[in-house]
Amino acid sequence: MPDGQHDLPQQITLCRRRLGLTAHDPRGSAGGYTLFARQTGGGVVDLITIEGQTAHQWTLPVRPGRDAVILANGNLGYNGSHATSAALYPAWDLWHGGDFYEVTPTGEIVWQHEDIYHHHDAQWLPNGNLLYTVAAELPADKAKRITGGDPAKDGADGIVQSDIVREVNRAGDVVWEWRIWDHIDPSALPVHPNFDRRHWPMINGVSQTRDGLVLMSLRTTSGVIAVEKATGNIVWHAGPDIVAQQHTPIEMEGGTVLCFDNGNLRPGMSNSFSRALEFDPRTMETTWAYTDPTPISFFSPFMGSAERLWNGNTLICESAFGRLFEVTPDCKLVWEYVIPDFAEYPSPLNEFITGATNSCFRAHRYKAEQLPWL
Repeated sequence: MPDGQHDLPQQITLCRRRLGLTAHDPRGSAGGYTLFARQTGGGVVDLITIEGQTAHQWTLPVRPGRDAVILANGNLGYNGSHATSAALYPAWDLWHGGDFYEVTPTGEIVWQHEDIYHHHDAQWLPNGNLLYTVAAELPADKAKRITGGDPAKDGADGIVQSDIVREVNRAGDVVWEWRIWDHIDPSALPVHPNFDRRHWPMINGVSQTRDGLVLMSLRTTSGVIAVEKATGNIVWHAGPDIVAQQHTPIEMEGGTVLCFDNGNLRPGMSNSFSRALEFDPRTMETTWAYTDPTPISFFSPFMGSAERLWNGNTLICESAFGRLFEVTPDCKLVWEYVIPDFAEYPSPLNEFITGATNSCFRAHRYKAEQLPWL
């Protein structure tokens, strides 16, 4: 055994730092229960108290494709990684899902939906339907119009995957579908330098607003768009002057949009940092943002989420480092929890993300009354 491998936790920088509950201001925090699914947990979903103790745990048959949520009926909605997902390109296994479950608190699977082309995010809608993104081959004439990115990473077959946003009902029937290449010319959204061009523009986040818009996060080109569900029209587009490789756009009560702004390759910035960003799509002005007092101390190059809580606080997930924390409207940190469980990604994912990690895609906070079974 190589030197140091017998004592692996002490060799991992994050493990030598404080883990578990690291900060808690009961007077400032919204309280409640926090839910997360570890990317390397094999299918374990954790629900913890505000004191950082395990309140409940599920073990699902497959590792998470991305995250898990508590549904209105108290069951768990799980975005699982399909065991035989479509093999579209080398890094596909990192972000595909495609095996969805609804699970009771006792672990009984009461609904399942499979789509081997699903990747990244999904939203469980109030009517019981499921909204999610799938990959689909970009027509060859449009694939030739892609600009930017790293041509050295192009596939020998010349195939480029693009995105369809799809809604299915409880019977698994497709009730709404939207293809991005029907509405945007690839040349209008260049891929950022260093990014793989085999997937354009990689919609990594979807959510539906109260007025029937579907918000979509465009990862490799940096942008958030709003699509009118009834017509398919794009009604606004926040581009790379607003966001940088962002995730999880969500509409707020006043019509603003909150997202996790990762910050990779942010224009004009030589040092990367992440932030939780709220902007007004009517003016494209920033209405609120959180960055660390030392900005480079808070950075997740991939995944990440921000969620507004019932008392006005914001729950943030610094995904790459398993750090979940809550801040007040005036950006004071009042709660922090660092996931203490580390493991390696399974093969072949560990070829892309090496070493033991405690990452999770997203975290969610719930009131006690949303968990009547607890």
